[in-house]
Amino acid sequence: MNINPIRNDADLQQAFHRLETVFMAEEGTPDADLRDVLVALIEAYENQHYPIGPADPVEAIKFRMDQQGLTPRDLEPLIGPSGRVSEILNGKRPLTLRMIRRLHDELRIPYESLLAEAG
Repeated sequence: MNINPIRNDADLQQAFHRLETVFMAEEGTPDADLRDVLVALIEAYENQHYPIGPADPVEAIKFRMDQQGLTPRDLEPLIGPSGRVSEILNGKRPLTLRMIRRLHDELRIPYESLLAEAG
């Protein structure tokens, strides 16, 4: 089992092809070990060369709403009256620190996403 570092996108593609051959390997086998090492190498390369920043605050809120089946009305205790919720969800008004704290505490939206620059 020869494993090489991933130094460029060609190496990345080779690692993906190799991963395909061992992806469904049974735990405790050499192929499963190879799979785990390849996944770690691929993740490290992608995180370094293709980082994904935090979500836009409004997108993070909408994503959590979708996950939990929430409506804009459900956000009123966290953000304020329906008009304010609408302004937030439409990007017309920024979140306040109080709103950010409540959204984090109640909906478990990461601070990193709520404090990110809107894109």
